[in-house]
Amino acid sequence: MWEIVRAGGPLMWPIILCSIAAAAIVLERLWTLQDRRVLPRELTQKVWQLIETNQINDKVIAALEQNSPLGRVLAAGLANRHRPREVLMERLEDTGRHVIHELERFLNTLGTIAAIAPLLGLLGTVTGIIKAFNAIQAGGMGDPRALSGGIAEALITTAAGLVVAIPSLFAYRLLRSKVDGIVVAMEKDAIRLADAVEAAQNNQAAGAAPRTGG
Repeated sequence: MWEIVRAGGPLMWPIILCSIAAAAIVLERLWTLQDRRVLPRELTQKVWQLIETNQINDKVIAALEQNSPLGRVLAAGLANRHRPREVLMERLEDTGRHVIHELERFLNTLGTIAAIAPLLGLLGTVTGIIKAFNAIQAGGMGDPRALSGGIAEALITTAAGLVVAIPSLFAYRLLRSKVDGIVVAMEKDAIRLADAVEAAQNNQAAGAAPRTGG
């Protein structure tokens, strides 16, 4: 392996660094974006029950905010539950943008690696060909060993760049699709929260309305 890296020339090192960074980002995002960590299944049911039984308080909201990214969005809505629906939805959207930004963390870097790695390989191809032509100019075509270094560098860096770029691009598309799915699920739960809060307020208002005797 070391011989291959050395034969690939100096551009192998940035390609190797790109591969390490890409692997670290993919593993970290796969761990962070697990459904049980982002969209706990039992969380929404608990929130709907608390809203229906009118058990929402500051302690519940604070615990919900620390629960998960979905919990942060729902907590923002519950913190503004007494405000008009337009204000409530605005707070939900604002919090959602911050949560989405955190969910997409490092994805742009991963996409950049997928784009840069083949370019580094192409640059290695160019430098390897230049070395091969320099060897031809210096010693002619009589000694094939004079050309082997440049040709090896050209082929190895090209292959290494593609080996890094292809999995990185696949992982980037996969993680981007996963984030998009999470965003859609959060939007649905945010709308359901607004509807549940509005329904609870209407029920409370109806229960508090004075009854007229017959």
